Amino acid sequence: MALYRAHVLVCRGTGCTASGSGPLYETFRKELARRGLDKEVMLVETGCHGMCEMGPIVVVYPEGSFYCRVKPEDVPELVEEHLYKGRILQRLLYTTPDVEKIKIPHYRDIPFYGKQRRIVLRNCGYINPDNIEEYIARDGYQALAKVLLELPAEETLDIVKKSGLRGRGGAGFPTGRKWEFARMAPGDKKYIVCNADEGDPGAFMDRSVLEGDPHSVVEGMLIGAYIIGSDEGYIYCRAEYPLAIKRLNTAIEQAEELGLIGDNIMGTDFSFHLHIKEGAGAFVCGEETALMASIEGKRGMPNPRPPFPATSGRWGKPTNINNVPTGAN
Repeated sequence: MALYRAHVLVCRGTGCTASGSGPLYETFRKELARRGLDKEVMLVETGCHGMCEMGPIVVVYPEGSFYCRVKPEDVPELVEEHLYKGRILQRLLYTTPDVEKIKIPHYRDIPFYGKQRRIVLRNCGYINPDNIEEYIARDGYQALAKVLLELPAEETLDIVKKSGLRGRGGAGFPTGRKWEFARMAPGDKKYIVCNADEGDPGAFMDRSVLEGDPHSVVEGMLIGAYIIGSDEGYIYCRAEYPLAIKRLNTAIEQAEELGLIGDNIMGTDFSFHLHIKEGAGAFVCGEETALMASIEGKRGMPNPRPPFPATSGRWGKPTNINNVPTGAN
């Protein structure tokens, strides 16, 4: 495994990409190669850091120096000062918005991040979302391995119920109970669905998770599928999130290559296949019965309940539907 003396993290979430982080990343790559630093400094594309108005954002480790609104023309000076001379480039640091205009050099000391304890977003801004090895390095898929190799489905369900995890889509229904309903529903075919439609204006939580840490959602769906007895799942994501869809497709392909999605996962009897369904952007398709109608190729219209999806969902089969943050938890 290659070792590097520094890591340069360039945010490639939608916000920073819109601000020009694509050309910025390429400029870093060329500058590091020109100076012969590409074997010493690792350049990493990450998901969203959460401070999109300050983008494009660059974070340099091991110091954790947080640079804001970095432009391609700033790269030679940043490489010279920080990576060659070991001096923080003051003019690109985050500046407090108060009258004192204090320069804050370290990521962890910025007030916006100081009191945060990231759970769902634990990997966003830290790993390359297109690299499954980086997710695994941060304990990714360990929970799946423990569940499949050590715990029966009933015991895993009990753990989820005792955890108090609730649906993060707004209703707050206990996730363990929801999975239990689908598990107990009669039927030889069951589905699990991730609702990534996120139709609320200005709500980009789901998008940030999918762009920055797609494997966490995939792993959560695998665990849920194992518990309820499903061998097939769908992620319903609106087409207005092309970057999220691209990274989900990459995550699924990588998981399939490692045998984490497919037949007889980790040598067990558990098999699971995952698909992505792009939504057309209708707000109503965030409602679970309308969402299922859309997956089936019908017009996205809500249907009266009961029956509930846990007993009669996609194609009339028991179906469990969870939101993106619920799966990532």
